[in-house]
Amino acid sequence: MSSAVKVQFNRHFRQVNSTKRRYRALRGSAGSGKSVNIAQDYILKLGDPKYAGANLLCVRKVNETNRNSTYSELVGAINRIYGERAEEYWEVLKSPLMIRSRITGNEIIFRGMNDFRDREKIKSITFTKGKLVWIWVEEATELQESDVDILDDRLRGILLNPNLYYQITFSFNPVSAQHWIKRKYFDRASPDVLTHHSTYRQNRFIDPAYYRRMERRKIEDPEGYMIYGEGEWGELGGLILKNFVIHDFDTSYEMFDTMHHGQDFGFNHANAILTVGVKDGEFFICNEIYVHEMDTGQIIEIADRRGLSKYLTMYCDSAEPDRIQMWQNAGYNATAVVKEPGSVQAQIDYLKQRKIHIHPDCVNTIKEIQQWSWRKDKKTGLYLDEPVAFMDDAMAALRYAAEPLRRPEMKYSNERPAGW
Repeated sequence: MSSAVKVQFNRHFRQVNSTKRRYRALRGSAGSGKSVNIAQDYILKLGDPKYAGANLLCVRKVNETNRNSTYSELVGAINRIYGERAEEYWEVLKSPLMIRSRITGNEIIFRGMNDFRDREKIKSITFTKGKLVWIWVEEATELQESDVDILDDRLRGILLNPNLYYQITFSFNPVSAQHWIKRKYFDRASPDVLTHHSTYRQNRFIDPAYYRRMERRKIEDPEGYMIYGEGEWGELGGLILKNFVIHDFDTSYEMFDTMHHGQDFGFNHANAILTVGVKDGEFFICNEIYVHEMDTGQIIEIADRRGLSKYLTMYCDSAEPDRIQMWQNAGYNATAVVKEPGSVQAQIDYLKQRKIHIHPDCVNTIKEIQQWSWRKDKKTGLYLDEPVAFMDDAMAALRYAAEPLRRPEMKYSNERPAGW
């Protein structure tokens, strides 16, 4: 690699990257840069002959979510560090997910811990060269303590390369103060554990728009801000939807009884478009478009490039008739959702009665639904029948997508169009 290549790090991760302690536990706010740092750290080490024989296992609770998290972060790190010469140094496979250094032969593989079968696969991992020495558990609060015990047991045996060391890295937003990770790694000091805390304000690469959004959350959602803005231990109570599962599924039109889009307009907050299939009364969120600070023309261009279906009805916020007209002019079957008093609560009640399947590619929808909560009364501490108006744009699009089934008397068009 050319010596002219310069890798940029946030300075406060220096100790994290140099430690050889068995456990690195990184808690932090959203946007703190912890995942980017971990990915760059691993790519530099795995591509260095000094660490020959080292292999990395990346773990999420649901294996499919690795594609848009750990895998994407590592591929991004390769492209930043190696630039146009990335393919000379790294072999990147998409099916199955795997990354291999062409210089050292060190490999990166990806697994889940969602069920018994996943856990058994972990126990039988082998590599072309060397052995498993490093494990990265992203969104570590998703895992059970017993899951991590299985992973921990895989790091054992004599290492022939004196530069190698066993290590598990955890990265997460600290959702609950009662979580086993806090008890096991943070509540008592240990020479085997390095803990680290970071926030978006320490990330010198954060974009100004994201910074403003987080500062706005401090006002609109103080409870959520303590976790996602300050990276502090807390309890995100009052979650609105818990009836969802994240897994891979066929998103083809013919798999569903009906299919349509839902769109929530935005600029400073996100503009979200979801494509939702319905099968036997269950909702399947198949894909998303989720962008900030783009005008309608730019978003239509993105939709065109991604091949968003113009045949399907698109249910939109009725407060933006001009934008709906622009989508119609572009050939999309856009229509306004008829609002009524109490419609938000009614839509939520309807969704709570349906199982919601989310494709792992819908990363922003997943983030939203996992933290979408009721507003808490500051005086009484009780939750109100009013959602927190922050990071709810994909949820608004989902609510609009529920309308043709919730209110069939409105004669919304939710049939398969001619030529389907």
